[in-house]
Amino acid sequence: MFNPLILKRPLVIGRLPHRTLVLQQTPETLVTDDQPNQNAWLMRAAVLAMFLVSGAIAVAGFSAVNPDAAPIKQLVESVTNISLDSQINSLSKDKLRLYRTDVSRSSDTAESMLTRLGMSDKAAADFMRSHPLVRESLIGKSARLLNAEVDDDNHLLKLTARWVTDSNANFQRLVIEQTAQGFTATRDTGELKASVKLTGGLIQTSLFAATDDARIPDSIAVQLAEIFSGDIDFHRALRKGDYFTVTYETLEADGEVLKPGKVLTAEFMNKGKSHQAMWFQDDPAKPGGYYNLQGQSLRRTYLASPLAFSRVSSGFSMRFHPIFQTWRAHLGVDYAAAKGTPVRSVGVGTVENAGNMGGYGNAVVIKHHNGHATVYAHLSKMLVRRGQSVSQGQAVGLVGATGWATGPHLHFEFRVNGVHKDPQQLARQSESVPVPSYARDQFNRQATDVAKQLASASVAFANTTP
Repeated sequence: MFNPLILKRPLVIGRLPHRTLVLQQTPETLVTDDQPNQNAWLMRAAVLAMFLVSGAIAVAGFSAVNPDAAPIKQLVESVTNISLDSQINSLSKDKLRLYRTDVSRSSDTAESMLTRLGMSDKAAADFMRSHPLVRESLIGKSARLLNAEVDDDNHLLKLTARWVTDSNANFQRLVIEQTAQGFTATRDTGELKASVKLTGGLIQTSLFAATDDARIPDSIAVQLAEIFSGDIDFHRALRKGDYFTVTYETLEADGEVLKPGKVLTAEFMNKGKSHQAMWFQDDPAKPGGYYNLQGQSLRRTYLASPLAFSRVSSGFSMRFHPIFQTWRAHLGVDYAAAKGTPVRSVGVGTVENAGNMGGYGNAVVIKHHNGHATVYAHLSKMLVRRGQSVSQGQAVGLVGATGWATGPHLHFEFRVNGVHKDPQQLARQSESVPVPSYARDQFNRQATDVAKQLASASVAFANTTP
């Protein structure tokens, strides 16, 4: 049996523009299952041919199909090659500018400053050495931020020096520039811009090692130690794993950081206990201070240490005396420090004695209120005299090795009615002043914001600390 397919009508194979292609089949044409299907094969070939012809006609006849289309045009442009010499000459007219940054030193001469900035420019050095404004503002001055623009021959194009004035509100800008007439120097004043930076550190060995690892400026580390010195003994009480977060100002000139400002907020976690601080100033015309978030001033009657950057070589305890070779009660604290390091009074008082005191060497005794007295011994030089009034933090002498001392250090004692006491303990127990009552509402609003900020900073630090 077979199923014949009889084509009785013309079969439309393809439709092209303006014409129809037809394959005509007659009724006698049969396609069966059991005979070679040559006609079917021919029909497939014809269909394929029609599609190929259709595509070619469609491309060739595009403009006829769409007469509104824009005609295709061929554009020919002549290009002249620029010679290599011309290109080199053109590039040689553009001077290369190199930018370098450094900080001035007190030992700088004009030549040494330019050499450190990568320059060899005798004309610039002669100008800097001879110009009165440059000599007054830059040569031999330290801590000036230097930005130099140098050409590809290492000659000075422009040198800008910036430094902060005493007010911390403005900065000075000195500009030395090469012109067609030679070098010029001008100086003007700009306004400092304060921005805020938040960072933190993890204690591994000491506070100052931690601040170095966190790239925190030394002045911020000092402030941090001063702020919490009444609550934390940074020489003996720190533990590995303690951490801190701190927010502080940076003072910028023309977008360049010139120096750090003051600490704004801080938290120190010591032995699992949180110590918090914030800067509060209720009136710009009055001095501000640091308070905990409960409103108690962190400035105590006595400073915890008579030295700023210091480390304790021995505490308030029994020790083997290095000279007498016996165990004796050490009735004070020894601070290892370089000779000439300033020694400061830990509190307000009057100089009771200043002179040589035998084994103490050159020593200063300061009488405070309530029968309190402090002793500063082994000084290389005394800076106060008997009967003189001193303020808290005032320098009273310089570290030395006079008297019974094996090397430069400060021996510090605290006496109450003639009895020796642990100075660190007395500092922590000394009085503090609360926020004035008239500013309490203002303080509370600020403290609420600071508490949220410190909480967020602590969480962020914990999440980023391994």
